[in-house]
Amino acid sequence: MAEEANLEIENGSKNKKKWIIIIAAAVLVIGGAAWFFLMSGSDAAPESLADESVASAEPAANSGDGAKVGSALYVAMPRPFIFNVPGASRDRIVQIKVQLLVRGDVNEEIAKKHIPLIEGTLLGVFSTTTADELGTSEGKETLRVAALDKVQTALTDVEGSKVIERVLFTGFVMQ
Repeated sequence: MAEEANLEIENGSKNKKKWIIIIAAAVLVIGGAAWFFLMSGSDAAPESLADESVASAEPAANSGDGAKVGSALYVAMPRPFIFNVPGASRDRIVQIKVQLLVRGDVNEEIAKKHIPLIEGTLLGVFSTTTADELGTSEGKETLRVAALDKVQTALTDVEGSKVIERVLFTGFVMQ
């Protein structure tokens, strides 16, 4: 009888240890899955989509003379622009993600063909700004308009047409 009671106490202790191990393993698996979801979902999905042009939801419009105007397409720049800007109190680092709005498949192909020219032009425009200007929404809009003007001028010199309708800042971080 004493041996049976001793065995039951040991079995109860072993069951508690098994449950603790099972619960700890479940917590580790759930924590690992949550970590993987959060870490892989942050930049991987947008970067893979950024490599391709995404057609907008707007249908193609017809102009007054019956000619079909191309639908709006977005050409993503392959990587974000990261650069330093001087500020009144200290220099700051800026990261800007850019997409270009074009009309029609022809302009999309032209924009993709001239990405190095567009990147160089945008870097030139971005290097002329300061942290104080980028601290306001008006300063960001001024930079975006200046970028559009310079990119259109550069593409007009090479291709004979503006190609780009808008420069869009899809991500903007200043530290």
